[in-house]
Amino acid sequence: MGHVSEHHEATDGLVKLLTKANHDLTVVQHRLEREFQQIYPENANPMKLVSRIKKIQEELSTLEDQCRELLSAKQDLIDQARTSLVGNRNLVQRMEASIGISPNTDSEDSAFANFNQIIDEWTVQVRSKTGDEKHDSDSEDINQLLFSAIV
Repeated sequence: MGHVSEHHEATDGLVKLLTKANHDLTVVQHRLEREFQQIYPENANPMKLVSRIKKIQEELSTLEDQCRELLSAKQDLIDQARTSLVGNRNLVQRMEASIGISPNTDSEDSAFANFNQIIDEWTVQVRSKTGDEKHDSDSEDINQLLFSAIV
């Protein structure tokens, strides 16, 4: 029933040494865990803190990738909304002109002016948080600038 492991004589000693070392390390780990449980409160146990830090480090890159995906999707949504709203506005202006109503100019259209103001304020806010004071970045760079400032 038992598995008989056949090793070369030279490796038998090494296998035994490594097995003993593994056992000794396990014993030390258990002793440290018991000692830390007695010395430190549950939330200050150094071994648990190190374990939590390692887990956070592993998850950080995943979260960063997810943030980039969300920002990209958000920018796509903003771009699509802008394209749709501007296109619809232009269509309404052409329809108004075709039936003899004079279309509103950009300054007369308060909703369009508010929309542009919100986009401009958002852009200024993002640039101020990232230190990018130059105004030649296009709208696709805005989320990348914000993400860089946060992460």
